Amino acid sequence: MSIASRPLGPQDGAARAAPRQRVPLAERLAQLGLLALCALLLLGLGGPLAALLAQAFSQGGQGGAFAHFWVYLGSPGLLSSLWNSLWVSVMVTLIVLPLAFVFAYGLTRSAMPAKGLLRSISLLPLLAPSLLSAISLIYWFGNQGVAKSLLQALGFESIYGAPGLVLAQCFAVFPHVLMVLVTALSLADARLYESADAMGASAWRKFITITLPGAKYGLVSAALLSFTLVITDFGVPKVIGGDFNVLATDVFKLVIGQQDFQRGAVVALLLLTPAALSFGVDHWLQRRQTAMLGARAVALVPKRSRGFDALMLAFCALIAALMLAMFLMAVYASFVKLWPYNLSLSLDHYVVGIVDAELGDALFNSLKLAAGSALLGPLLVFLGAYLLEKTRGLAPLRSLVRLLASLPMAVPGLVLGLGYIFFFNAPANPLSFLYQSGALLVLCTVVHFYTTGHMTMVTALKALDPEFEAVSASLKVPFYTTLWRVTLPICLPTLIEVSRYFFVNAMTTVSAVVFLYSPDTKLASVAILNLDEAGEIGAATAMAVLIVGVSLAVNCLYLLLGRWAQVRTQAWRQR
Repeated sequence: MSIASRPLGPQDGAARAAPRQRVPLAERLAQLGLLALCALLLLGLGGPLAALLAQAFSQGGQGGAFAHFWVYLGSPGLLSSLWNSLWVSVMVTLIVLPLAFVFAYGLTRSAMPAKGLLRSISLLPLLAPSLLSAISLIYWFGNQGVAKSLLQALGFESIYGAPGLVLAQCFAVFPHVLMVLVTALSLADARLYESADAMGASAWRKFITITLPGAKYGLVSAALLSFTLVITDFGVPKVIGGDFNVLATDVFKLVIGQQDFQRGAVVALLLLTPAALSFGVDHWLQRRQTAMLGARAVALVPKRSRGFDALMLAFCALIAALMLAMFLMAVYASFVKLWPYNLSLSLDHYVVGIVDAELGDALFNSLKLAAGSALLGPLLVFLGAYLLEKTRGLAPLRSLVRLLASLPMAVPGLVLGLGYIFFFNAPANPLSFLYQSGALLVLCTVVHFYTTGHMTMVTALKALDPEFEAVSASLKVPFYTTLWRVTLPICLPTLIEVSRYFFVNAMTTVSAVVFLYSPDTKLASVAILNLDEAGEIGAATAMAVLIVGVSLAVNCLYLLLGRWAQVRTQAWRQR
C-alpha cells in the first residue's frame, strides 16, 4: 500500500491536532543577533589568538611543538627581559598605589576646595599617548634636559633605562588607578562612621577598621590594573628604555627587526601570561566582593576640618603640579625651534605635523580610526549587552559570548596585534584582503577595548527594571518599540560615555596597531614612534600635543552631548 493511500491512524490525527509551535519573531532575531556577535568576536579575538598559539607551538626541528620555547628560553636575554618587566611593574605599582589612594582619599573624604580642577588635571594623561610622558622626561632630565643636574644630584647617571621607565609609567598609569580608587572610596555608608564616633573611635582606628576593609577590593583591583598596564605597555620603553629590555620591546624587535615570528609569538605568550593571571585574580575577587551599600545606606558627606583639608589640598596640588609640569614641558618643547640650541618659539613642528603629507595623513587616519571606533564600538557593545541581559534562549551560546566579551581585558594590545598578523595575513584566510586596511584597524581597536564598554553597558541595563519588558509583552507591544522608546533613551548617556571611551583610546593607542598599519593607514601615535627613532623629537612632541588637543576638544563636545542626553532622559522620566 502506498503512503498516499494508507488510511490515517490516531497518531496522524494527533500530529495534525498539535502543529509545531512557532518561535516568536523577537526570539529568532535575538538568536540571530547573538550568533552574529559571537561570530564577530571569534573573528576579531578567537581567530588571532588561535593563530598566535599555532605559531608559537609550530614544529621547529628538535624539541617538537616546544622547540621555539626551548630556543628562546636558552637565550641569555630572556631572563633579564622577564625580570626587568616584572620588577618595573611591581615598582610602579608600589609607587602609584599609595599616591593615588591619598589623592582619591582627598577627593572623596575631605572638604578641600578645587576638587573638580584637581581631578581634571590628574586625568589629563588619559588624553595623551603614553609616549608623551617619556618624551617630556627626556626634555626634563635627558642628556640635554633642563634639570639634568637635579637627576645627577639624586644619584642617577641618566634618565634612559629603568629610572625613566618607572617615572614615565607612573605618570601614564596614575589616572587609571585613581579612577578605580575614587569609585571604591565613594561607596561608603555614613552610619558606620557615626557609630564609630559614638563609640569614641579615633580617626586612625576608623581608617583601619572601616575605610581600608571597605576599599580592599578596589585596592587589589587597582594594583592588578597598574601591574598589567605597565608590563604590557610598549610605547614608553620604546622611547626612553634605551638598552633596558623588557618583554614588550622584545616582541617588537623579534617581529619587526629580525622577522622571527615564531619566537615573537613565544614572547607574546609570555607577555600574555601575567596579564591573564591578573585578570583572573581580579575576576575572582569581584565575585567574592559583597555589597558595600545597602538599601538603607546613608551617603557619606565629608565634614570640614581646616587642618586635614589643607593637608589634602597641599598633597593633591603637588601631584597635580607634577602632572602639569610633565604636560606643559611637552607643550613648550613642541614650540621650540631647535632644542636646546635655539629656544625661540616657532610653529615649525606643527606646520610639519599638519601640512606634511605623510604626517598630516597620519593625524587624519587617527581621526578616522577614532570616529569609526566611536561609532562601531558602542553599537556592538549595546547589542551584546542588550541581547545578554534582556533576551532568553541559547544558553551555551550566551556563555561563550560572555567569555569572549570579558577576554579582551586580559589580552595585551601587542599580543592582539601580533595575532592579527598571523590570522589576517595568512594566504589561506579568505579575509586576508583586510590586512593593513582601515577596517581592520577599527576592528582591532574595538575588540581591544571591548570589555570595559561591555561591562559599563551591562551595568546600565541591569539598573533597568525588568517590568518594562514584562508590561510591554502583556500589552502586545513589539520589543523593538520598547527598545526604541524606553531602553535607548534611558541608556543614551551611558552610550555616549562608551563612545567617548572608544574615541579617546583609539586616538592614543600604540601597541595594538603598531604591527597592522600600512603607508596609507599610518596613525599619529605610530608616527610619534617613527619620528622619535629618526631623531625628530620636536615633531614627535608636536604630534603628541596635537593628539591631546584633538582628544580634549572632542571630549568637550562629548560633555555637551552628554548633558543634552541627560536632559532628554530626565524629560522621558517626567512624562
